[in-house]
Amino acid sequence: MSNTDSFIDEVTEEVRRDKLFAQMRRYGWIAVLLVLLIVGGAAYNEWKKASERAAAEALGDDILAALEADDRAARADALAAIDAPTPGADAVVTLLAAGEAIGESPAETAEMLLTLADRGDVPLVYRQIATLKATAISEAGLSPEERRERLDGLALGGGIVRLLAEEQLAYLDIEAGETDAALERLEQIAADAEASQGLRRRVSQVIVALGGDVAPAQDAG
Repeated sequence: MSNTDSFIDEVTEEVRRDKLFAQMRRYGWIAVLLVLLIVGGAAYNEWKKASERAAAEALGDDILAALEADDRAARADALAAIDAPTPGADAVVTLLAAGEAIGESPAETAEMLLTLADRGDVPLVYRQIATLKATAISEAGLSPEERRERLDGLALGGGIVRLLAEEQLAYLDIEAGETDAALERLEQIAADAEASQGLRRRVSQVIVALGGDVAPAQDAG
């Protein structure tokens, strides 16, 4: 290679280097920004996880402290005073408070549970539990028609919630003097593969009390 060619290559390389540095000075801030965003995003995620963990621990401590009160009314008041951080957590606290308050004020407890059941921001499972608990309160002041309407909606679903709703509907049939309809519902529950042993045992006892027969396989467990 001649000296001229070598000189040209050196100049070309120098021009390329100058252009690269110019581009870096012009657009280098983008790379820095991307690095900051990545590092900042990772830090935010860790902070968010830590905050959620701390909030959950604080909620657990508040619940335990409330449950240490001497009587049910005091426990219910302490639970109701808890400021839950999320709708789901608030639903859990409300259900616990309802469990403590039911003996003292069944009508108010049912109203509290139905308010929870009608909240669209609460996970469905908690709304279903609230509906079941409210309709099961005998002194709630709810009409049979209202109880049946709410339970019919749950009975159209699936899983254990459907069976528990059917059980409550059978009790409504009994209250209305419709023994045959109640027996039919209860027998279907007892024969259902999704029924738990506790539920099957409970409905079997009611079937016998109503004068019905329970097959040995259904009464097992």
